[in-house]
Amino acid sequence: MDLQNEKCVMIIDEQLPPGLIANTAAIMGITLGKNMPEVVGADVCDKNGNAHLGIIEFPVPILKENVDTIKAVRKKLFEPEYADLTVVDFSDLAQSCKTYDEFAGRMRAASEPELSYLGIAICGTKKKVNKLTGSMPLLR
Repeated sequence: MDLQNEKCVMIIDEQLPPGLIANTAAIMGITLGKNMPEVVGADVCDKNGNAHLGIIEFPVPILKENVDTIKAVRKKLFEPEYADLTVVDFSDLAQSCKTYDEFAGRMRAASEPELSYLGIAICGTKKKVNKLTGSMPLLR
């Protein structure tokens, strides 16, 4: 993987309260780390010899959008042109579940149009990620 040519962004619903924004970003980040371990750098030590786990080797901007735009971008990600991108979505359905088994069961019973996304993370070539997200503002 050419890390210089890779980009990863998170797009989060700008109407969420701060706690849900943080939760959405954390959950998507953990999932990305599991699915893309090659982008996490080696562990490092500080000058006192204390160990620090490796972090992702490139920035991950967090962008803001409304739920309709997030849904439209998620729909585009099902197109063959974007099949090579890594995508993590976090929906209202997922956020409302207490256990993973509940999430898995409810997701199997849900159709994609029923889902409302709190956030999506997209990783892949800069060109494709920018094509989808280049005009979106940063979440501040």
